[in-house]
Amino acid sequence: MRVAHRRTTTVRCLTALTVGLLALTGCGGPDDGQAAAAATAAATASVTSEAPAPSPDGTAPSTSPSATAASATAARWAGTKQFVQIDDARTGDGRTYLSVRPAEKKPHPQFEAWVIVPGKGPYTEVSMTEDAQVLLSVPLGDAKHPAAYAQDEFVSRLTARPSSDRALLGYDLSFDGQGRVTRVQSLYTP
Repeated sequence: MRVAHRRTTTVRCLTALTVGLLALTGCGGPDDGQAAAAATAAATASVTSEAPAPSPDGTAPSTSPSATAASATAARWAGTKQFVQIDDARTGDGRTYLSVRPAEKKPHPQFEAWVIVPGKGPYTEVSMTEDAQVLLSVPLGDAKHPAAYAQDEFVSRLTARPSSDRALLGYDLSFDGQGRVTRVQSLYTP
């Protein structure tokens, strides 16, 4: 009975927080609504303490540490822009998936280009939305200035390169409120 009371109290607090966030977003700038929606979704997800429902085939859902870490990273990036390295890309279940980790970019000292400072730590798999925009520059794209490419063309071009080359490439990613990639832009590197 106490657990149910605590859960009810927590849900009421979250409801009040959500209403407060929604009220505040009316006073913000044009990008504030996305951030508030992401914060609300993250807050609601973090207090749900019920066990996940089984899959339609009756099996338990995946709760491996790596799956949990990947979803936590995706939630942390929800509604943000991140600069990353992409180690691998694949398609499956009608979606495109990217294996990413944070990195840094610095202006090239001699050229109008970027120097990529590789990140450390594990890569995390994130999914792209079906209509995600992909903009590629040299060396993945055909020109210095970014041009639009299809997701499957991006996957083909990336996976055709040796992994040692991939470590030298950097990308600006935009995430929606659910932590899915909506835009990929490779940085020009000579």
